[in-house]
Amino acid sequence: MIDTIAVKAVDQNAEVLTGLAKKIWDNPETAFNEVKACQWTAEVLKNAGFEVEVGYVGMPTAIRAAWGKGHPVIGFLGEYDALPGLSQKVSTEKEPVTPGAPGQGCGHNLLGVACLGAALGMKAELEATGKEGTVVFYGCPAEEVLTGKAFMAREGAFTDLDAAFSWHGATINHVTLGTMTGLNSAVFHFHGITAHAGGDPHNGRSALDAVELMNVGANYLREHVTSDVRIHYVIKEGGTAPNIVPDNASVWYYVRAMSREAVEDTYRRLVLVAEGAAHMTETKLEIEFMGGCYNTLNPVMLTTLTHDVMEQIASPEWTEEEKAFAETLNAKSQQYEAVKASGVLENGPLCTSVLPVLHEDGYGSTDVGDVQHIVPCVQVMTATCNLAAPGHSWQITACAGMSIGMKGMLYGSKVMAAAAMKLVDDPKLVEEAKEEFKKQMNGKAYKCPIPKEVPIPQPQK
Repeated sequence: MIDTIAVKAVDQNAEVLTGLAKKIWDNPETAFNEVKACQWTAEVLKNAGFEVEVGYVGMPTAIRAAWGKGHPVIGFLGEYDALPGLSQKVSTEKEPVTPGAPGQGCGHNLLGVACLGAALGMKAELEATGKEGTVVFYGCPAEEVLTGKAFMAREGAFTDLDAAFSWHGATINHVTLGTMTGLNSAVFHFHGITAHAGGDPHNGRSALDAVELMNVGANYLREHVTSDVRIHYVIKEGGTAPNIVPDNASVWYYVRAMSREAVEDTYRRLVLVAEGAAHMTETKLEIEFMGGCYNTLNPVMLTTLTHDVMEQIASPEWTEEEKAFAETLNAKSQQYEAVKASGVLENGPLCTSVLPVLHEDGYGSTDVGDVQHIVPCVQVMTATCNLAAPGHSWQITACAGMSIGMKGMLYGSKVMAAAAMKLVDDPKLVEEAKEEFKKQMNGKAYKCPIPKEVPIPQPQK
């Protein structure tokens, strides 16, 4: 088993780390509004001796904190934004703290702190041994809207790193070589002419008609895209009453695919559909581009190395109380029967082992993909909730506020800290990772999917 200075340092800082995670859980803040989480995280880093910059690259809730000197320069990608509407008590019943309020339904109160714990662990071992290396913690806003790291990258972040680590809570302990999709996000606003729908409909030009025609066109487009493409939408505005021709209507689209090129081509075609809908209805089209991110690009060597480290670090031991809590949540999950049929519940309601390296693609998205197209970057996942927990659910919020989430978080910190020290101890691994990254990029260079004219969102007052 690995029991290095870096790993022990995570345990030594456990009270500070779990206290910070609980404080962020108690005060959930949505994307770009993580003011308290940013402040509290920065305070811990300053107290630990890091050189801390808050408001990094012009983003009010972004952090860059560094300690050490020389190479390798290792980055840890923290996040802390919550999800709208997922307020939840630490309870086995769906029971919001405040109905309709945000909650940590993706466990990001743990995410930022896990990476902070890894940074503290790596720093402790560098300091104790006198080895050369630089630790960099990034507080990254707004992962839930898939643009935070892209905005940071647009402004020059991450380019000084030799390698990076990210972490996310999950139902299982694993790393993957599968791909998650890239994405474009845009709101299509149509502007028409209002009129009385019964008295003089001929004078109206319905913006809602344009939205509906665009959606019909998009649904026909699905037949003529590659199988990796996903197109989904929600109508944001559609009018006020049936007898009033809507002069304003809007629809919000996500376009996802397994490569950035496929995202951009499908999005181009979607824009043509929108323009056609505007022509058919004699309305005006305004496109509000919300942002985008890259597909993931997992480094094979570093992923394998991190998996080997994960197997050599003691995973959490669950108490009877924790297992009972998780078992009750599992039984209430809409995924329970499917998860039970898969056999993963045979060893209990919580994950107790490390899975082999996965090669399964996932159709969700993460802005970690942007960083993975700039430097070699591994995403680690450790169990922080019950095995049948649905993604973005009240069950995840509940587990993220209690010991189940905290134990999985600290385990993730140890894995990342120990894997990072492997790179410090053997510089050849860093060179191998860089060479592999170069081959994966195959002559391409990262180009931020968010144009310069799109402003960085500011915290809501």
